[in-house]
Amino acid sequence: MSVAGGALLAFVILEFTLCLIPGPAVLLTVSTALRRGAARGMAAAAGIVAGNTLYFALSALGVVAVLLASYQAFTIVKWAGAAYLAFLGIRSLFVRTAPPLDIGTPSAATDPRVAFSSGFVTQVANPKAIVFFAAILPQFVDPHGNVPLQLLVLAVASQAIEFGVLSGYVVAAERVRRSSLAGRAALWIERLGGAILIAIAVRIAREPLVATP
Repeated sequence: MSVAGGALLAFVILEFTLCLIPGPAVLLTVSTALRRGAARGMAAAAGIVAGNTLYFALSALGVVAVLLASYQAFTIVKWAGAAYLAFLGIRSLFVRTAPPLDIGTPSAATDPRVAFSSGFVTQVANPKAIVFFAAILPQFVDPHGNVPLQLLVLAVASQAIEFGVLSGYVVAAERVRRSSLAGRAALWIERLGGAILIAIAVRIAREPLVATP
């Protein structure tokens, strides 16, 4: 048995609402798109979706609940992710020259893999993400039905919504980036993006889990 129509509709509404809220995923995607362009912004969005995919898979295996219960294990994940994002942010914050708007050959700073990994790390290390998958997602699953199939349906719906909303933010950020004003302020946009990355890292590091040891 798949997800009931009412439960699926409720899940879609909840997911869409959560995706619209400017949390770490939105802030990272917008920051990346402003600094690196639409392609890198989409790569960051893909990384966030990949992080969600991992959590859906772990939910199917029952690992998410175990990870949430293990305060020490998730603390390591959280701080490692925060440190990585802080490193990227500091590097951008103190940059002396911003990359040009049209980039031909990817560098270490503009490689799509960096954008993808930052999105993936942001989602995996975010305490709110693991709480969602451990405490909220199960409410939309009928334990007496085909649980893997239900999770698959919810995963497809979630990924489509998440990537669609983030893509909208990327398009908006790209329009700002292509404006003449943004071109003149490229260095400050780069530094602002670095500050946003640091802010995301701090937010992730300070976000508590629901359970404490």
